[in-house]
Amino acid sequence: MDTLQRKIQYYSKRKFFRFGVPFMLLMIGGSFGLKQFAQLRYTFSKKGSLTVEEAEKHGLLMKKPEEVTLESEYAKVRDVDINNWENIRGPRPWEEETLQAPQAANVGH
Repeated sequence: MDTLQRKIQYYSKRKFFRFGVPFMLLMIGGSFGLKQFAQLRYTFSKKGSLTVEEAEKHGLLMKKPEEVTLESEYAKVRDVDINNWENIRGPRPWEEETLQAPQAANVGH
């Protein structure tokens, strides 16, 4: 028992056992831990695209990809008048829906 205590004291005074061994354990153990966390990311991210049937089951109406083109969306946006608009505040969750926002027509003029 006495020799075991002397060996522990001898090795505890060495820099490699005080700093090197814990560092190596941290690096090796950390890599295994990161591997497990990274694996969780790939395990739970197996999400596919939403099919039309699934969307309809949840009450969403999806257009076919052929119906939505860059030209059709541009045609919708082209006719919007962006120079004449009014900023209207929507109701907050705690307010009544029938509450009208105060009109701020003369603010800033």
